[in-house]
Amino acid sequence: MRKIKNSIYADWNPWHGCTKISAGCKYCYVYRQDEMHGGSDSSLCRKTQNFDLPLKKQRDGSYKLPPGKIVFTCFTSDFLLSDADEWRGECWQMIKQRGDCLFYFFTKRIDRLEQCLPPDWGSGYDNVMIGCTVENQDRADFRLPIFLSLPIKHKSIIAAPLLERIDISAYLDGSIEQVSASGESGLCARPCNYDWILDIRRQCVEKNIPFSFHQTGAHFIKDGKMYRIERKFQISQARKAGIDFRIGENLIPDTAVFPTDPQLTLFDE
Repeated sequence: MRKIKNSIYADWNPWHGCTKISAGCKYCYVYRQDEMHGGSDSSLCRKTQNFDLPLKKQRDGSYKLPPGKIVFTCFTSDFLLSDADEWRGECWQMIKQRGDCLFYFFTKRIDRLEQCLPPDWGSGYDNVMIGCTVENQDRADFRLPIFLSLPIKHKSIIAAPLLERIDISAYLDGSIEQVSASGESGLCARPCNYDWILDIRRQCVEKNIPFSFHQTGAHFIKDGKMYRIERKFQISQARKAGIDFRIGENLIPDTAVFPTDPQLTLFDE
């Protein structure tokens, strides 16, 4: 998801660190960043100082995390990581208490969701959006049938880092509110072919599902030519492609609605 300065987006990382479980994890950006900054073992999961950020308040009593934010949750780990099982219940409580924000997390562990849900989940919390990450056809065919079967109010598919051409058309039903596709960043990044991006877009357009091209990745193939794209240009170059479909203001699906009152309604019923 592209970040916008002074936007409706915010970050919340209640824990940090993750274990690699599939091909898309090979050159994980969290591992790269930790190594760059001389951090500790990225495979070790630990709580952060911002664990309770949703409930933290300013001196005037207002929340540090203002109402109306889309909160990217656990982007330096995986919200469904088994190492964090003992802490997740408290996070669900904070998420429910902050019904005036949308909490959005991506996961490669969608097969663990059912055992990680809070007792009062029901058909899903109104203010939680879950993105199921798929990087190749094998993981798409494993994760997406599980994803479609689960009770989640707001679902998205994240095709990233895209490692090959994939067909997700069979999984694009009315419950999917957005699909996003991206290449891989980093010096060792595996190439992403623009044809693969366009093919996913075609599948979305045929099903009338919003699509966004998030970033090119470091090694990008277009018209048979490989381009090395600097990190600072990977998002802007994807934007310049102009291929987003049904993506409106603030780079969110045009189905999203943000009322002015504290009760947040994010997608049309």
